[in-house]
Amino acid sequence: MSKAHPFKGFHSSPEIIRLAVMLYVRFPLSLRNVEDLLHERGVEISHETVRFWWHRFGPMFASEIRKRRIERLQSSRWRWHLDEMFVKVNGERHYLWRAVDHEGEVLESFVTKTRDKKAALKFLKKAMRKHGCPDAFVTDLLRSYGAALKDIGLANRQETGHWANNRAENSHLPFRRRERAMLRFRRMRSLQKFAAVHSSVHNHFNQERHLYSRENFKLNRATALAEWRQLCSA
Repeated sequence: MSKAHPFKGFHSSPEIIRLAVMLYVRFPLSLRNVEDLLHERGVEISHETVRFWWHRFGPMFASEIRKRRIERLQSSRWRWHLDEMFVKVNGERHYLWRAVDHEGEVLESFVTKTRDKKAALKFLKKAMRKHGCPDAFVTDLLRSYGAALKDIGLANRQETGHWANNRAENSHLPFRRRERAMLRFRRMRSLQKFAAVHSSVHNHFNQERHLYSRENFKLNRATALAEWRQLCSA
């Protein structure tokens, strides 16, 4: 029995749906900003339609991106940069734990209410279950990391130091820009969902243009966009 086409039953074309989801997740735009941008291109939809599309198709697109990049992520077992950031959920402080590889690829995002050993251990186990065990964990001086790594017998792989974790700190910036545009989050579940989708989309389009010539950057950007337009097309 063949799998049903994900866009079956929708009046809008898959191209418009992909474009709306990309604009909302990738750029610091509100739902109404995306509605206005599409209106300028002759596409009449409501901002609530954009909300429905990203909830429906965002995780689907993110999952396919992760599957397509699984071979490249094998190199991510060399060094992980771990860090947590404060995020307000309905006025309460939560913690978004993030694992980033040596190239700035966001490997895992995990939301918790606490910042203790139990939360760090759960985050590490989830990340290693998906991506394997790296040779080194670069962290800040939060004791929860050391206690969690000691529990799983990897304390000798932890590295700390002044400025050593800048890779993780800098990787927070794109998410912070999106967070401001969204005017915070209302539920812990919605934060976890958006963080996972945003990290995959950011990985897909992040070309680190300062490392390439202009011609190579344009080629890589065009390739990423072409791959995006093919997501869930089978």
